[in-house]
Amino acid sequence: QVTLVESGGGLVQTGDSLRLSCEASGPTVSRKNMAWFRRQAPEKDRQFVAGVSYGNRTTRYSDSVKGRFTISRDMTDNTKNLLHLQMNYLAPEDTAVYFCAADDTSWRAALFTTANEYDVWGQGTQVTVSS
Repeated sequence: QVTLVESGGGLVQTGDSLRLSCEASGPTVSRKNMAWFRRQAPEKDRQFVAGVSYGNRTTRYSDSVKGRFTISRDMTDNTKNLLHLQMNYLAPEDTAVYFCAADDTSWRAALFTTANEYDVWGQGTQVTVSS
């Protein structure tokens, strides 16, 4: 079973940068595709931000963050991966609760962009961008 713990949220100004981290632990964590999602309001669904496949083979980004955000994954330790989201040129519309997620199927070829395809979630970290 994979466990996820996010950190790094906070209050920043427009144009600033912020890096989110997610500590992903578990004996098979390196076999899992992982992603960042965000929820911009309590009544809204979680939206895909960026994802990375097992083995760092593939990355995907939503159109709204492409060119500004970078996802990376440190797999030095097979049982504890560090997933990062480097966010640059932040804007007020990036304000959201950001969640780290893992697809519990090992070695899945497809890197999904919908929340219901992910089985394990972190608790979320708030990012607020002031104008």
